[in-house]
Amino acid sequence: MGVMTYAEAARLSLEQEMDRDPRVWALGEDLGPEGGVAGQYRGLQQKFGPERILDTPISESMIMGSAVGAAICGTRPVVELRYADFGFCAADEIVNQAAKIRYMLGGQVRAPLVIRQSVGMRNGMAAQHSQNNEALWVHVPGLVVIAPGTPADTHGLLKAAIRCDDPVVFLEHKELWATSGEVDPQAGPLPIGVARLVRPGADATLVTWSSTLGRALEAADALAQSGISLEVVDLRTLWPWDRDTVFASVRKTGRLVVAHESVRVGGFGAELVAEVAQTMFPALKAAPVRVASPRAPVPYAKPLEDMCRVSADMIAAAVREMLPADPSGPLAGT
Repeated sequence: MGVMTYAEAARLSLEQEMDRDPRVWALGEDLGPEGGVAGQYRGLQQKFGPERILDTPISESMIMGSAVGAAICGTRPVVELRYADFGFCAADEIVNQAAKIRYMLGGQVRAPLVIRQSVGMRNGMAAQHSQNNEALWVHVPGLVVIAPGTPADTHGLLKAAIRCDDPVVFLEHKELWATSGEVDPQAGPLPIGVARLVRPGADATLVTWSSTLGRALEAADALAQSGISLEVVDLRTLWPWDRDTVFASVRKTGRLVVAHESVRVGGFGAELVAEVAQTMFPALKAAPVRVASPRAPVPYAKPLEDMCRVSADMIAAAVREMLPADPSGPLAGT
């Protein structure tokens, strides 16, 4: 085991997959000398050459169109779109081509490509560089959507995404790039569609992913000081999502909170809440709750930007509101 940042773990994963499979290559803006926005491609062009770490013009539509064509011809492109906001510039190629081509051609061809998008807020990057469009991609049939929250999960899930035979939208939160954690450099791919039970608990289930995982654990620590036991589930993959793990946790605790740093209205949290309510309503002891960002453009000013964030205090407050005044008292479990 070793300690590395989220960005370093992603870089190592791509390097190992390119060593393993000569069909794997990457394309996007500023991958060579710049090494990507956060150094997640640093040194790879020097090692593999400009044909496998390809710098492109500033045209997301062209980048994605080229990758789709290359994927159906037998290679495995890794597409760097820099910021998730720019994914809209390539929406036709992602939604109408990559996601549908396997279906429309009766399985005769596939588009095994990875679409890397950095999501979320980061120090005044404002409305056109701070969005988290995860719900949009989950809504599109044919796409796999992954949102890792730790360096180790980034390392293992990027390997899995590259080896997947379907197009994968791989969401990397900007504020996680510099965070550190233990990573086994020799670890293989992690299974897609399997959540991780990060912290066991008894009073309520919190389902989250990406950068909100850290704030969820802060909330769990704060709640523990009041005698409240919060179970934390890191979904890791948004589609397919791990129903078995989520349902088993909610069945145990009887309460569900979903927290995510993206717009609450029409967010993926609503899908989770709806599925839990429809499937296991009798097991619920309280109405499920969503903690998410407001439906507003992300402001540039730091105080206003912070109003769009999901904080540990917000998560803890949501959990407390759904519990009896004394979770260990006579009303516990009612």
